[in-house]
Amino acid sequence: MTSLDLLDWQGSLPAGSLVEIFQNGAITHPDRLFITDKQIRLTWGEAEKAVKGFSETYGDRLHGKDVAMFMSNGSNFFITYLGVLFSGARPALLNAAMPRKSGAILMNTLMPEMVFSDHVLEFNEQAIVVDQALIAAWIATDSARESACGQGDEPATYLFSGGTTGVPKRILYTHRKLVEAGARMQWGWPLRPAEVFLPIAPYSHIYGFLAGICLPLQSGGSSIVPERFHPADVLDLIENEKVTVLGGGPPAIYQAMMADPDLDKRDLSSLRVCPGGGAAYPVEVHRRWKALTGLTIFEGYGMTEVAPIAVNTEELGHRAGAAGKPVPDTEVDIVDLETGTRSLPRGEAGEIRVRGPHIMPGYCNNPEETELVLRDGWVHTGDIGVIDEEGFLTITDRKKDVIIHKGFNVFPREVEEAIMSHPSVAGVCVVGAPDERSGEIVVAYVTLRDGFEIDQDGLCEESKQFLVKYKLPGRVEFLDALPLTPAGKVDRMALKARARASQEAVSA
Repeated sequence: MTSLDLLDWQGSLPAGSLVEIFQNGAITHPDRLFITDKQIRLTWGEAEKAVKGFSETYGDRLHGKDVAMFMSNGSNFFITYLGVLFSGARPALLNAAMPRKSGAILMNTLMPEMVFSDHVLEFNEQAIVVDQALIAAWIATDSARESACGQGDEPATYLFSGGTTGVPKRILYTHRKLVEAGARMQWGWPLRPAEVFLPIAPYSHIYGFLAGICLPLQSGGSSIVPERFHPADVLDLIENEKVTVLGGGPPAIYQAMMADPDLDKRDLSSLRVCPGGGAAYPVEVHRRWKALTGLTIFEGYGMTEVAPIAVNTEELGHRAGAAGKPVPDTEVDIVDLETGTRSLPRGEAGEIRVRGPHIMPGYCNNPEETELVLRDGWVHTGDIGVIDEEGFLTITDRKKDVIIHKGFNVFPREVEEAIMSHPSVAGVCVVGAPDERSGEIVVAYVTLRDGFEIDQDGLCEESKQFLVKYKLPGRVEFLDALPLTPAGKVDRMALKARARASQEAVSA
């Protein structure tokens, strides 16, 4: 493969929005497959009809308004998202499995004009459930409606991040920043025209959004969406649909696929690009995948506040275990932990800060949290890293206590509050323990009130009303008392050491 075979990653930068890119694609290749899932199979031309039909139905009501979306990956998400943008509205991308109480809190904060989902929502009975029949109805509308989508620096899409406290923070990205971010993903994972993508990470997650929404749009590609992630099903789709770009994600995705007993019998000859991100990759995962498939996992690094940040590439080099080198026009600096202002020399670990054309403008209606993270044009990531003499960035630790489980941020405070809401619980401290498959698992140390009893299953079941599945503790240990520091605070470091030792004993 030569550079002449690849799309210019800057080719989509003149576009004012993702909708403009989408409509250009619908004009140039209307009969190319756009997306297929368990519900429906749509060409680019049919997808454009569906988007226009959506806007014909809801556009006048939605123009200039906020819209909430609670959907898993699929045609319903992709079409609804483009339809909201086409109508000149601002979609907020939320976890499809949002628990009832958390969903209600976010709705009270956002106050959307409309809510769209792929299932009935307990906390919003008025939500429009988008299914195959509704998409077909939008296509049949045969609308000639023109796009009302904003352009450039106008507001485009809300994404959500935990920030530094664990309470979801809303970030409003402009159309320009979305196009800039998607282009840099394409730089990291160079694409050919008409790639065939198999997305795995949720579209509502920054990695899933860029890899599953922006890249297919900007390369004029096709999306093959699995109903769920199951290694055998994914391998079937790669074979049958001739997938060229694997959705990738955290190491557990590749580990699960490598564990499939029939992997050596599979035809993966179409597969060309294997991205990775969301959690640090053990070198052994890189080695085994290469040995089994002949393909390289190109690991990258980013966060909701700015993504991508750095990527391993063929052009600039690949180093297993490293996050790669900075994407174009993006500065990565390592600064001291005390002030966050003094740049450190190569080879010395410190906090990673980043600035570039695609960084967030700040958290909506939250100046305090914005000031903590966004300082003098730099996003302070809260991650500890080092840049070596060759310019490779390696993530070495977390400045905060955030737990990275399967590529998702799990904030101890949020889990602790959910557990503490149970009447049996007297105290709790949540920490992360290293785990080879998922990066880290959530470990909760709990003390109970006198005379009360509950086990791990009961505690997790009760916590489901507050927490999505990946935030639930993977292990709960009940203690007579939580260890304290001399200052009387819970000794989180002691519990981290205990959790690490226990997990190592389990894995041994």
